Amino acid sequence: MKLLRRRDIPEERYTNAFLGYGPEDSHFVVELTYNYGVESYDIGSGFGHFGIAVEDVEKTVELIKAKGGTVTREPGPVKGGKSVIAFIEDPDGYKFELIERGPTPEPLCQVMLRVGDLDRAISFYEKVTFLA
Repeated sequence: MKLLRRRDIPEERYTNAFLGYGPEDSHFVVELTYNYGVESYDIGSGFGHFGIAVEDVEKTVELIKAKGGTVTREPGPVKGGKSVIAFIEDPDGYKFELIERGPTPEPLCQVMLRVGDLDRAISFYEKVTFLA
């Protein structure tokens, strides 16, 4: 993922950063929102995780570890099933399930995440994860 654009709205006390693989109008976009003065958020119990399809979960997890990412569940079959999965976490505690399957088109077009440190989050999404 690459930083597509950054928008600072000082009168409203927030900054957005939009990251993705291509233009916002035709590709999946992650919107990071930094609210001035807020360094962390309680994710709450309503959010579970994002599911991301990858061709090789083990290889992806090794790349994430090599780049300093946090793996919270090592690769292996899902409980009661055969699908190979793993879980990772970003610097703000958001969870991502890696699901082993072939590449598929993603119908979801945007996700908004509130972050405590915008530059650290941008660095994570651009450099640390399998999303790079």
